[in-house]
Amino acid sequence: MLFFCKFLFFFIFFNYTFVSKIQKMTAYSFKGILNREVSIQQLRDPKVWDMIIIGGGATGLGIALDAASRGYKTLLLEKNDFSHGTSSRSTKLAHGGVRYLAQGNISLVLEALRERGLMIQNVPHLVHMVPFVIPSYRWWEKFYYGIGLTIYDWMAYKFRFGKTKVISRQKVKNIFDNLNTNSLNGGVIYYDGQFDDSRMSINIAQTASEKGGTLLNYFNVDQFIMKDGKVDGVMATDLESGEVFSIRSKTVVNATGVFADNILKLIDEDEKPIIKVSQGVHLILDRHFLKSNHALMIPKTRDGRILFIVPWKERLLVGTTDTPLDGPSDEPKALKEEIDFILETIEDYLVKKPELNDILSVFAGLRPLVQPRKSKEGTKEISRDHKLIIDHTNLLTITGGKWTTYRKMAQDTVDHAIKIGNLNKVKCTTDTLKIHGSAHVNPTNDHLSVYGSDAEGIRELAKKEHGLAKILHPKFPHIMAEVVWFIRYEMARTVEDILARRLRILFLDARVAIDIAPKIAAVLAVELNKEKSWEYAQTEVFSNIAQNYLATPYKKTSTIEKIKIK
Repeated sequence: MLFFCKFLFFFIFFNYTFVSKIQKMTAYSFKGILNREVSIQQLRDPKVWDMIIIGGGATGLGIALDAASRGYKTLLLEKNDFSHGTSSRSTKLAHGGVRYLAQGNISLVLEALRERGLMIQNVPHLVHMVPFVIPSYRWWEKFYYGIGLTIYDWMAYKFRFGKTKVISRQKVKNIFDNLNTNSLNGGVIYYDGQFDDSRMSINIAQTASEKGGTLLNYFNVDQFIMKDGKVDGVMATDLESGEVFSIRSKTVVNATGVFADNILKLIDEDEKPIIKVSQGVHLILDRHFLKSNHALMIPKTRDGRILFIVPWKERLLVGTTDTPLDGPSDEPKALKEEIDFILETIEDYLVKKPELNDILSVFAGLRPLVQPRKSKEGTKEISRDHKLIIDHTNLLTITGGKWTTYRKMAQDTVDHAIKIGNLNKVKCTTDTLKIHGSAHVNPTNDHLSVYGSDAEGIRELAKKEHGLAKILHPKFPHIMAEVVWFIRYEMARTVEDILARRLRILFLDARVAIDIAPKIAAVLAVELNKEKSWEYAQTEVFSNIAQNYLATPYKKTSTIEKIKIK
């Protein structure tokens, strides 16, 4: 009897403790957890995967979601953080591509408009409609753009966002208080989509994990495993521990964007490059330069591009440029001439003109453009259509494309991978698949609304654990609970992961990001059980990265703040 009582006591105590830990770990739900340690354990199982995806940007994550949702054993490996590169540095627009319509690329516009509609249906907490205004300074412009954008509306068909209208001079003045009205004769208003690119990347990764996929950041693919002249898997290194894994798979997909050629060269060093790299730069300004809920579209710059001034997260996002580069880099930096070009272009449209010192942050992203075979045209003329390439080893490479069409790119890629790997054919369902966070979304001005249904868990975390309701910085509404959430449930591993891609503060105000980096490093050190030397090194590494986001020099003077979380 005594033995039974002891057994019962320990059984109840163990289960209570275990459940308590799980409840603390998940805060409110098991869904959507990205856990690096658990994922690494999956690699120690000597199974053969159906599909390995190299690259954790929009394309790779979309493929992982598509494959996992069809029931395939799916593994994604990313050498940095998810959406570290191009996929976190877009103009934040879910759009059909007005410029592509002008170029006559009807099929791309039709596809993108449909995908834009699916995005707002499946990710309602992140994708929303924004009205855009094209100001008219010549008598014919408002009619010319009005007709073109009306066609744009028609092409969207049932996924149409709103009706294009030609509006009066006074209406344009009422919308924008700082717009240059000299020679203004009216304008055109049309509608497109906006979203948070890196937050969407995380939500896609969470959805893929919920569907059974395994996703890992900070894993580098070193070489391919070959069998009978065909790709049979990869050798990959955990960049945190240095552990090397031999991983077999029926198919391997190269979805590394601007780095696609680097992966192809692992098979053949003499492989001719298929990617031409182009850089796009964006500036972040204070909202007072254009106080409006409408975006401004400048239809033609001196290099033939479109320039946007878009309200984004209580700031203004202005861009972009198109500068050909010799090759890719992990940390692209805006060129002075690109910054000057944007400032000079918007000078003609604004009464109060922003100067270099007004730039809160500047970021550069790289576009993977498919090389034309015999062309000397500039990068703006190169196709944004995605391309699928299958080489003699059965390595499948997907490149090109744009954020808005990530889902269709993934569908096409998995359809081809099924044939290569002789997998059981399963129909794609991602056109109706709700992305993580979309359930029970209530529109609100609360900054936590960007997390969708995860906002509930973050609020609970802030209530339950001491100090987590504290605001990080007076210029932003973010609280400490968000930081802890990212580390525990979204696989954030570095200060940059949190400030660049989870909170977006590095993109919105680089100086603020530098100031609060020590706080973030201290929290990471506690959560990941790291030493002080690691914490200080993280702060230093981030400070160096953040210099690329500054338009003018900034030296942080505040001391490192110690954070204790109980």
